[in-house]
Amino acid sequence: MNIDPRELRQVAAVAVPRVDLYAGIHKALRALMADSLLALGRMDPEDALELAQVTQRVMQLLEFCRSHLQHENDFVHPAMEARAPGSSGQIAHEHEAHGEAIDALARQTTALLQSEPAHRTGAALALYRALSLFIAHNFEHMHAEETAHNAVLWARYTDAELMAIHDALVGSIPPEEMMFVVRWMVPFMNPAERAAMLVDMRAKAPAPAFAAALDVVRPHLSEREWAKLSASLQLPTVPGLVQA
Repeated sequence: MNIDPRELRQVAAVAVPRVDLYAGIHKALRALMADSLLALGRMDPEDALELAQVTQRVMQLLEFCRSHLQHENDFVHPAMEARAPGSSGQIAHEHEAHGEAIDALARQTTALLQSEPAHRTGAALALYRALSLFIAHNFEHMHAEETAHNAVLWARYTDAELMAIHDALVGSIPPEEMMFVVRWMVPFMNPAERAAMLVDMRAKAPAPAFAAALDVVRPHLSEREWAKLSASLQLPTVPGLVQA
């Protein structure tokens, strides 16, 4: 990866927050990965309904990861290559490996769901371990993007240009997928990030889409978190609702 170490130091030393194409979606990915892994680890493989529900959650995670790879390949990497040729090469290679790993995990998940009852305990443990390794590598991968890739982007693009890339990427996401993103991204942001994202969404999205996003987010926030968000967005208060 052709990245100047001085640019990495600039990422760590930046005083004024820059537009970060990775921060929010990576919080969503980390939350979904952790939640899926924990669900798989505590699953009762002898319970057919629970097995079906948990394997479906794992497949949702894998599909989300696949979509995320494609979004970065289509929007972020071309922007990097346009002004810093070769800068996305290493991560692009990892994306290819991740795609292969996703396919393998999907096959392993399907095999677990279809396995004979006597084999499910062992198959569930094997999938749990394989998914753990996939997630561990993804955590390291995301850190590299948040540091090395941001160093490239911030040195070569203005915030207005980065926001244009962000908006083009978001505009390419189908509504159903976007609601899934919102469900896993917004609750795991800090209050300032949460408010900033939804203020931006309210300004750019149709009113029904914004209302739907709030409906998706609300059940996953504590009363105190919702009160802070409501105040930031200046939402009307609901009579009789006690906010902690």
